[in-house]
Amino acid sequence: YLYSGSNNIDAVAWYDGNAKGGNTNGAEKTTRPVGGKKANELGLYDMSGNVWEWCQDWFGPYENLPQQAPQGPSGGSQRVMRGGGWYFHAAYCRTSSRGSFSPIHRNFLAGFRLLRER
Repeated sequence: YLYSGSNNIDAVAWYDGNAKGGNTNGAEKTTRPVGGKKANELGLYDMSGNVWEWCQDWFGPYENLPQQAPQGPSGGSQRVMRGGGWYFHAAYCRTSSRGSFSPIHRNFLAGFRLLRER
């Protein structure tokens, strides 16, 4: 898929094209509660759009070789951010898109996901 769970961004993500008000709840541009859009095939919501998600990976260039699950550098000053968000164009919500941000700064457009193993 282009986006996490669908090729139709409106089905799975809040982004600048559908989060400007005029949506079903009339809300203005803002973060939405999780689960307002369709889940992906793993049952996870909002992996594309809504807010950027901090990742554990450090940001850096990948090797110029075809890779599956590429590894970034072992250290750095910027963490990877994925998923795009309600303030950004659809291209930033694609599963292949990644950005970066310093982990020592706050950002109202970013969040993180907690995982609990059973």
